[in-house]
Amino acid sequence: MAESSTQRENSFTCSVCLDLMKDPVAVPCGHTYCLGCIKGCWDQEDGKGIYSCPQCRQTFRPRPILSRNILIAEMVEEFRKTRIQTDVPAHCYAGPRDVECDVCTGRKLKAVKSCLECLVSYCETHFKVHNELFPGQHSVIDATCQLQERICSHHKKVFEIFCRTDQSCICYLCTMYEHKGHDTVTAAAERTHKQRQLGQTQRRFQQIIQEREKELQDLRKAVETLKSSAQTAVEDSERIFTEMICSIERRCSEVKELIRDQEKAEVSRAEDLLKLLEQEIAELKRRDAELEQLSHTEDHIHFLKNVLSIRDSPRSKDLPSMTFNQSFSFEAVKESVSGVKVQLDDIFRQEVVRISAAVTNIQIIQSLESDPELLVRRTNSKEMLPPNMSEVQAVFPEPATREEFSQCKLDIKTCKLSETHTHTHTHTHTHTQRAHTHAHTGIHSRA
Repeated sequence: MAESSTQRENSFTCSVCLDLMKDPVAVPCGHTYCLGCIKGCWDQEDGKGIYSCPQCRQTFRPRPILSRNILIAEMVEEFRKTRIQTDVPAHCYAGPRDVECDVCTGRKLKAVKSCLECLVSYCETHFKVHNELFPGQHSVIDATCQLQERICSHHKKVFEIFCRTDQSCICYLCTMYEHKGHDTVTAAAERTHKQRQLGQTQRRFQQIIQEREKELQDLRKAVETLKSSAQTAVEDSERIFTEMICSIERRCSEVKELIRDQEKAEVSRAEDLLKLLEQEIAELKRRDAELEQLSHTEDHIHFLKNVLSIRDSPRSKDLPSMTFNQSFSFEAVKESVSGVKVQLDDIFRQEVVRISAAVTNIQIIQSLESDPELLVRRTNSKEMLPPNMSEVQAVFPEPATREEFSQCKLDIKTCKLSETHTHTHTHTHTHTQRAHTHAHTGIHSRA
């Protein structure tokens, strides 16, 4: 196989330059040369007017016109690629993001080590030569393109010491001049100290990640519960409303639309927060991975330079404090509709307002930053509704438009259905009290 490769190489070698032919051309006698080589030979014979083949010395007159032999050119190029792949594996050459060997000539090989004494990066072959010249005498690290950043710009010496006073890497001459009298230690000693701090910071990152992942899980569960409850409420409301007379069909669509709007609004709020939590977790994981990678580097200087830019404790995004309502239910809507079913159409207008209040009270995210006095007022409010229908119609006039209907949303805690209908329907009174209780049940998560 090697003999065959040598024969092919000889066939594609120009007899003038003794290298693989470039732009091969054939002269009339049949021999092939590089276009540049044969032109150079014949340019020297222009004075004679007689041109000859460098190999067989056959003469030509006038000067032959030369054309590039495409077939031979392709064969030479293919052989050139095969020879390159055989000589050096492609993965050994330095790529755009690799550190190049400073000793290689021509196409650079990938560097594997950098010497802090020579300030040179070496490929595997040249690093072996370096070790033979300086066996165990020089400090070497994994190949890096930032060797100059490890040299003191004032004294041109390698950074070996860390100044705790100025929190910077210095050379041994700096301790005698600019940093004289400062608190200084070796880079390795400071690395050990910073490594412990790094471990504490990393543990804080991991704790925050766990907390955020728990919040993410709780919020997702709350969203699914809300969707399920909303769907159930829609189905129950539709079933009840279809049993009513045609005069209340318009109210049925209003209630369904109200539930859907609230579901959409709450899910939209929750999904926005989900994205924020996912982004924060991803960022924390990314920074945690950087810390993990930094903690294992053998390069003290690289470690110290990068660890200074990392704060002692991670900062979470300014997300608002919150709690997640896990046990909400649209059951209040169903029971309110059941109560309305047995009512006369002349009192139905006020019931729609109360249904809307029950729907809008369903919320996934309960911010702890809300006005506490308002929450107390809502909880303790025991206001009674007007006792007769004329007063009810005065307080709750029938909305003429959808916008007016939306403006009629009241807090269900201050508008208890049980207190409104005690004088007319005892059965309805029981149902609406249960609706009020279910509408305000919630489990608070951590802020």
